This record gives sequence, structure tokens and C-alpha cells, in this order.
Amino acid sequence: MSAEAAKHARQLLLKEYRAVLSTHSKSMPGFPFGSTVPYCLSEEGWPLILISRIAQHTKNLQVDPRCSLLVAERGAEDVQAKGRLTMLAEARMLAEPGQVEAAAARYYRYFPESRDYHRVHDFDFWILQPVRWRYIGGFGAIHWLEDVALANPFAAAEGGESAMLDHMNSDHAAAIAHYVDSAGLPSEPEASLVGIDSEGFHLRIGQAIYWLAFPAVCANPGAVRQALVAMARR
Repeated sequence: MSAEAAKHARQLLLKEYRAVLSTHSKSMPGFPFGSTVPYCLSEEGWPLILISRIAQHTKNLQVDPRCSLLVAERGAEDVQAKGRLTMLAEARMLAEPGQVEAAAARYYRYFPESRDYHRVHDFDFWILQPVRWRYIGGFGAIHWLEDVALANPFAAAEGGESAMLDHMNSDHAAAIAHYVDSAGLPSEPEASLVGIDSEGFHLRIGQAIYWLAFPAVCANPGAVRQALVAMARR
């Protein structure tokens, strides 16, 4: 049961791209401070965020890195009946140039508009390292989970995620349009692939992000290609 719950929790984390980050207030000790942040997932499968150095969250995290991230299923009419995931985590600012460069390349695929204000203003990338998870899949489906995140095996591999994304976006626009149509997603503006993991892929349509699952878990790039071809032929 916990393995199935962890899978559903991870899929919720993959499907959403904005959440409520809560930190320990520096100016109001003892009170939590919550605000919405966009996120994508790092190579480790952990939430990656970009926040200003003058933001309240940054000031709070510099004093106490313990935080939580609440992810809720979008478009829910009855929030009590839909999935939500609370991740208890420790935040870590990325400072090593190689890590910052890799984080930027990943984050900008999902949120290209952030590139400009990152250049102009003082923003930093932060990784939220999970400590424990609380997943509610609806009425009565309540779980404390230790392991939800799954590392992306293609993130840094040669011929992996980046190469597959470039290939799909450059040479297979028709296939991408078919994925969009099959999933009932908006047909305009034109979609592009921005992320591939072992369980599915992310599409960016305008400023919205959508995650579509593969028919089965893919252990290598060859399996990903087979899955993408099969989905294009449906």
C-alpha cells in the first residue's frame, strides 16, 4: 500500500508545478510563513525553486532551513476529495557554479520568463531536500511516507534527457501535437517538451506545465524512445 501511495504522491508532485512554501518566520518567531512558489524537479527528483535574496522566504531559510511544501491537485472543486502532498524538507541554496549552471538550464526550460529577472535581480536557486512526506489521496487515503522522490536517470546522461528533448522538439512536432490532442490539452500555443523522466514527460504550453505518464517505467533512453513512438501511434 505504501509503495502505491508513494507512486501516486510522486505523480502529483510531477503533475503540478506550483506549491505553497512555508518557512519559519524570522520577524514573527514561532509563526509559519507561507507563499506560492513555482517549482520543477531536480536531477534527484527534489523540488527546485528560484527565490530573490530579499524575499521573506530567503531571510527565513537563512536562519532556519527547515520548511514544508504543500502541493495540491489543480482544478479541484472539492479539495477534500482530491490529492494533496506535504513535503517536510530542509532547504539548501546552490552556490557551486556547476550546480547553479545545471539548475538554471533545467529551471529555464520550465520557466523561460524567469531568465530575465534572474539576470537583473539577485535570485538564487534552492533545493528542497525531503525529510518526510504526508500524502492524502482523498477521503481516508492518508499516508506518512519516507520515500517518494525518484532520481531522474536521464538528467545528466550523455544522449539522455537534454538530447531527447532537442530531438523531439526539433524533429517531431507532429508527435508532440498528437500527445497534446490525445490528452485533451490546449492546442495553442504550440507545445514543447521540457522534461523527461523514467515515468513520463513534461509539456510546456504557454506558461502552463503538464506531465504525461509513459505506458510503463522506462529504464533507459531506448525504452523512452519506444514509449514516445507508441504514444504517437495511439
